[in-house]
Amino acid sequence: MTERAATATRVGWMPSPALAGAIVVGVIGVVAAFIMSRLEPALIGIPLLLSAAWGWDRRPAGSVDPVEITTAVTVEEAARGAVGDATLGVHVAVSAGQRPDAAHLRLSLGGAAPVEAVVTPRTAADLRSEVPIVHSGPQRVAAVEARALGADAAWASAPTDEAAVERVVRPRRAPLRSLPLPARLLGLTGQHVSTRPGDGGEFRDIDLFHPGDRLRRIDWKATARAGRGVDLYVRRTTATSDAAVHLVLDARDDVSAVVADWSRAYPRPAVSSLDLAREAASSLAAAYAGAADRIGFDDLGESRRMLPPRAGARHRERVLRAIEATAANGAPFTRVRSPRLAPGSIVFVLSTFLDDQAVTLALTWRAAGHRVIAVDVLPARDARELPARDRLALRTIELERSLRLEQLQAGGVELLVWQDAALREAALRVLASGRARR
Repeated sequence: MTERAATATRVGWMPSPALAGAIVVGVIGVVAAFIMSRLEPALIGIPLLLSAAWGWDRRPAGSVDPVEITTAVTVEEAARGAVGDATLGVHVAVSAGQRPDAAHLRLSLGGAAPVEAVVTPRTAADLRSEVPIVHSGPQRVAAVEARALGADAAWASAPTDEAAVERVVRPRRAPLRSLPLPARLLGLTGQHVSTRPGDGGEFRDIDLFHPGDRLRRIDWKATARAGRGVDLYVRRTTATSDAAVHLVLDARDDVSAVVADWSRAYPRPAVSSLDLAREAASSLAAAYAGAADRIGFDDLGESRRMLPPRAGARHRERVLRAIEATAANGAPFTRVRSPRLAPGSIVFVLSTFLDDQAVTLALTWRAAGHRVIAVDVLPARDARELPARDRLALRTIELERSLRLEQLQAGGVELLVWQDAALREAALRVLASGRARR
């Protein structure tokens, strides 16, 4: 899939700060030479004035008229693969009228800090690079701003509008073999065996025929063994049911595995907490949808209405798209009241648990009778670059976080650590082996 963004901007020419500085310093040097009756200031000021006059004489043709600069960014898949393995090919093309001597570009590729470069017009017309896909979710793949430069950079145009290509990258989906279920199954359809009698499930018992029982359920062997009476016996089975699953993702913050980058505007490429959260939510949504369960989704970082639990392929894709579009907005949103959930639901709270809001909501839902599983999506911390003072602060944060996790477990909330695949699968088997007691 190829995506393209282009802008055509008409900008005016203006003298560069270098030209203005040469004129000011040159005049000061000449005046100082006359006042001080010394030759040295003049030897500094006169060459600067001559270079300023030379630059003014070589101003771009038609410098009074605006120049039209076209910037285009094209992104295409260079190699297919999962997040962390695939790359995107980026083609940047910048062209300007009136044939400037050079182009000043400001390039942003992936999540790296912007870089500035001065290149020739021929080079600016064909720039190619590859951007690795490090993170999932919405992200800016490439962006470019440009301005034209005259001879010796004495004249420069105003910057153009930014041309940027953004893309939503799908997270990985881990195959899940074991799925925890709610304490009680209240749905009427599905693939899970419930405890109430009904059609389609496993054998339950043999009972007397009652009005309303289907004739095809009569067990003639059991009736014959009972004797020659008039009583008929039927085979009863358990009903199949579905589960109501709520995925609550805490996207209020996004922290990297490298602790030294937590405060940086442009962290280095490393797995982040939202990468793990999107992977966990997508994997759980796809697995439960494959079992014909009802899935709901809510983002604690947004105030928009939650997606209620429903079944079906269209709703599954809607939930997966909402998970892929989650992003940290930088402004924490505090819920005044906890969202209302469907009765008898199982709730997955995916969070770093670096504050108390996710803990409060999880304990509230557990007290309401829901089965709640706290999914820890904080990546393994790399604190090797931290100074001693920051390591002490990190230790304090981790102690507070461990107290929150202990508070959750003391309140009946079960814990699932997502980052380790082997431990995750073992924990899911334990969680799926028995339903939580109310």
